[in-house]
Amino acid sequence: MSLLSLPRSFFSLSLSSPSHAITSRRNRCFSCSLSVSKTSNATSPAILWFKQDLRLDDHPGLLQASKFPALLPLYVFDHRILSRYNDEKLELVLFALEDLRKSLKKQGSNLIIRFGNAENVIKELVLEVKAANVFAEVEVEYHLREIIHAVEETLVRMPSFDRSPEIVLWQTPFYDIKNLKDFPASYDEFEKLQLAVTSPLLPSRLPSAEMELDWGLLPTLDNLKKFVNESPSKLNESWALLKEMSSETILQKQLSKSGKVSLNNSNFKHSKRKRLDKSVFVTQKQNVVGGGTNSVLNALAAYLRYLEGTARDDWQEVHEKLRTAEIRDGASFFALFGPALCLGIISRRRVYYESIKYEKERNAGFLSPFGYSTATVSASADTVCSMEWYWLLLLKSQLSDEGAYPIWIWRWNGYLIQYTVVGNRGPAVLLVHGFGAFLEHFRDNISSISNDGNRVWAVTVLGFGKSEKPNVVYTELMWAELVRDFIIEVVGEPVHLMGNSIGGYFVALVAYFWPALAQSVVLINSAGDIIPAYTSPQFTKVRATSGATWLGARLLLFYLRLGLGSIVKNCYPTKTERVDDWLINEMLRASYDPGVLVVLESIFSFNLSLALNYLLEGFEGKVLIIQGMKDPITDSKSKVAMLKEHCPGVVIRELDAGHCPHDEKPEEVNSIISQWILTIESRVLSQACS
Repeated sequence: MSLLSLPRSFFSLSLSSPSHAITSRRNRCFSCSLSVSKTSNATSPAILWFKQDLRLDDHPGLLQASKFPALLPLYVFDHRILSRYNDEKLELVLFALEDLRKSLKKQGSNLIIRFGNAENVIKELVLEVKAANVFAEVEVEYHLREIIHAVEETLVRMPSFDRSPEIVLWQTPFYDIKNLKDFPASYDEFEKLQLAVTSPLLPSRLPSAEMELDWGLLPTLDNLKKFVNESPSKLNESWALLKEMSSETILQKQLSKSGKVSLNNSNFKHSKRKRLDKSVFVTQKQNVVGGGTNSVLNALAAYLRYLEGTARDDWQEVHEKLRTAEIRDGASFFALFGPALCLGIISRRRVYYESIKYEKERNAGFLSPFGYSTATVSASADTVCSMEWYWLLLLKSQLSDEGAYPIWIWRWNGYLIQYTVVGNRGPAVLLVHGFGAFLEHFRDNISSISNDGNRVWAVTVLGFGKSEKPNVVYTELMWAELVRDFIIEVVGEPVHLMGNSIGGYFVALVAYFWPALAQSVVLINSAGDIIPAYTSPQFTKVRATSGATWLGARLLLFYLRLGLGSIVKNCYPTKTERVDDWLINEMLRASYDPGVLVVLESIFSFNLSLALNYLLEGFEGKVLIIQGMKDPITDSKSKVAMLKEHCPGVVIRELDAGHCPHDEKPEEVNSIISQWILTIESRVLSQACS
């Protein structure tokens, strides 16, 4: 077992105020040690701060902390964390904490429950018990790193006893990696290392908790919801309603008004069956696996044994849920177990261990070199290995000094998303890249637009760049909802939406479905058609996967890797030198990521039937079209003519450029965008004053 113990400089990577103001601080070191600092006071108690590691099983931090003479497990109901959870996830937290407390009590320990900001709670507890160390899991998400940083800063400023209290960071070592700096950024290079997955830890024997303390009570779900709703981090009511208003619901209403057939709903359908006494689906919706670690392990055993007959009602229930959640091969695993994994009720390493253990049981103790014997073993093992890869890749990005701007991580629907922001004043601008690209494709736009007095955000959407590429059905509606949630949860105010290629179509969808989020729309060689006399949505949600799409994705990937340089240069007809080694290497790197084939399959099921002229209705005077007239993908002359005829009030700027004018001619595009924002903001200000 190895414990990652990082020095205080670990959290100096751009951990600023909620306004995301840029700082120049960077991480300088990353170390791996087998024990706590030698200066630790062996007679002082330790505090173990549970966050998203709600288990005793396979818990390296617990093992290290249990070596102290006294251990105080702590969970803080911090509104900054809980405000990002939906009601079902709040339920899962309560069930997990109830089980965690019971398990601790069986060992003569207990779980302290507190409400408030983590830094204040931990400070008070450290002073009360004179603790020398606070153990906490390493996090990759920006808002959690910011909270840990606040705790660390509070401990530094505290009056010392024999020495200042320290925060000791740990992580579960899925692979035996000695130094994260040596972790390759390319998955094909990583696979060549052939690293074995380490074995999980059994629950540690804990020192008894004999202190006289107020251990605190677990809240009811209603009380917890009230606490979250009353927190300053809670979304205002109108924005919360926008987040709940799915694109499909809006389309359903539009279709019903026009008398058309409703969308086919391929979403996971809620079960109406009566809850079993020993059900592992503990929440009111009964959608996902929950409870304590043993409950999740029981559900995992049922999931892995899907092909076997069973008389157990609880296992039959798992099998029924599996079938309805299998919207594509292997997708059911994260659909059912994802929330439990994200809350740390079970570790990724434990899932892998149990999956391989079962695989060996089926094959007389051997693992076949030809793949797993059941689809469920493949789904579970591949999912956790993919999750670990992206977690390490993005954690490394938090420790790097490379790049012109900081990279932060946001978790959306359980998946890790990369983003950045530059600037701390002025209007908010959000840049959305095209298919196969990433936020760094705006490499020469972000800082320049920011220097003109704007706060510029850029996000790498799910399935691209270094963001996760999970096994889900990718659709333009899903990507639009990701952009919507990013504006609501991360930016926190209406933005000037800008998108290139398919990213332009995403932002047009956002403007149509949730217009309150868009100050204006800038489409840079956007995907989508102009359809004359288009008056009502003509849309189908059915996204069938087939043998043809499976083969097509693989042939497309082979073609792209073989000729990527020439393909991209063709999109930069006036400045091919802008297609440098860095750009090609980053695109190639992403093409080897786990899950990339699933993303490519989406190309064969894109539905762009909602016309641009329909989506942009109601935005007259607030839409700017930047069109590279030498675009090899689109007939730009025809498109511009159609825009002029069928999109009244749209401003069009024609450039001598190809499909990506923002990167081919960044200075020209940046000037156009900055002037556009200034014009829109001046108009808004004058309207407010009139």
